[in-house]
Amino acid sequence: MALVNAPALQFKSSAVFGISSKPFNFLPMQSRSFSVKPLVVEARAKARIESAKIRNRRILKKFTGTPTKPRLSVFCSDKQLYAMLVDDQNKKCLFSGSTLQKSTRQNPPCTTIEAAKRVGEELVKACNDLNINEISSYDRNGFSCGERMQAFEIAISHHGFLPR
Repeated sequence: MALVNAPALQFKSSAVFGISSKPFNFLPMQSRSFSVKPLVVEARAKARIESAKIRNRRILKKFTGTPTKPRLSVFCSDKQLYAMLVDDQNKKCLFSGSTLQKSTRQNPPCTTIEAAKRVGEELVKACNDLNINEISSYDRNGFSCGERMQAFEIAISHHGFLPR
């Protein structure tokens, strides 16, 4: 048998795809090169703090303060305690106190736990001056109690502001 040298068939036109002189390019040249990013899995280190923020947002939807029954918001950082009476209807702060104020730390010098108790006593005096007999809600900003928070709560609960 003899080998026949036949020219290769080249199709430059097609009835299905139309007339084309270039090979088919579905993707542009720039997008053909892919960059592969490594998969990085990060641990949730601040899950407790994030969940406290989520809890606080959910609580604030339910409770609002009025001028006669304000919301008591307390924040306790690593070293200090901050307390506010908030009127949410008028968007005003009726009272604010912290363990950093000179009036609470003045005479005699005291620890932050004693200062937190004094902040609670100042809050009670401010409530008496403003004719506030009840607090609509006690907002600890989603955090658990510590020694400063407990000293503050004891000072307030003696005057009947916390339901215990």
